[in-house]
Amino acid sequence: MVGIFCVISFFFFTWSLGRQQTLNPIDTKPKNKHTNIMKKYLAIFTILFAVLTLWSCSGKDSESQSFDKDASYALGIAYGTDIRNNIDRSGITPDYDQLVKGFRDSLTDKKTRFDLEEAMVILEEAFTAMTEAKNAGLAQEETAFLAENSKKPGIIITSSGLQYEVLKEGSGDKPAFEDTVLVHYTGTLIDGTVFDSSHERGEPAEIPLSRVVQGWVEGMQLMSIGSNYIFYIPSELGYGIDGVVNPMTGEQIIPSYAALIFDVELVDIIK
Repeated sequence: MVGIFCVISFFFFTWSLGRQQTLNPIDTKPKNKHTNIMKKYLAIFTILFAVLTLWSCSGKDSESQSFDKDASYALGIAYGTDIRNNIDRSGITPDYDQLVKGFRDSLTDKKTRFDLEEAMVILEEAFTAMTEAKNAGLAQEETAFLAENSKKPGIIITSSGLQYEVLKEGSGDKPAFEDTVLVHYTGTLIDGTVFDSSHERGEPAEIPLSRVVQGWVEGMQLMSIGSNYIFYIPSELGYGIDGVVNPMTGEQIIPSYAALIFDVELVDIIK
């Protein structure tokens, strides 16, 4: 049973590595900054868990050693293929010689160069550096767009950095954080790509403000019923470094560091 548990545990956690947490661009509020960064480390942590699972299952009882040479090698192929695929999906390019050495040292109970706590710190630093380098261009593009957009006539900038313009000012009530709003909207990226639109679906959407990104929460509370605003939401008030991934295809709907543009009409407030 121990051997079976080890195999199941390994594949469960490596399977979870291949999954990406997805967010609906409108009606799901992202996690806080710390949680978003931790999701980026999920691949690393899962691989480490897999190593520890194999380590804990290596040579400790007779049942875990019941595979012969060929079956053991086949198991290694299965593990190695799964780990490699997940590493590829994570965008990591490791030194494979050192990766294998780390596996072997852990699995054979040899003294490792770092303990697990030290390894996690090293991985966090490496992953942060890799992510920052990868997204540097996107962050610069966002900064340039918002700086240029802020110079346009009619653009109002709040203390948080949210930019908006008033196309039509209504005269009704303004929503509170606890309210659900009925809105018509179109969301685009700065290149004009439409990623979500109630107009395309043919009906306004009911959206609880407590479940949307910070830029929406702030912007909607500025609007009266009947208003039509355009929000220019910095990524730090939107989806930050993570963006949004299509849960079915894995396609990146909203890139990292993407400023979001929403043309929003507040139709009604649903208490």
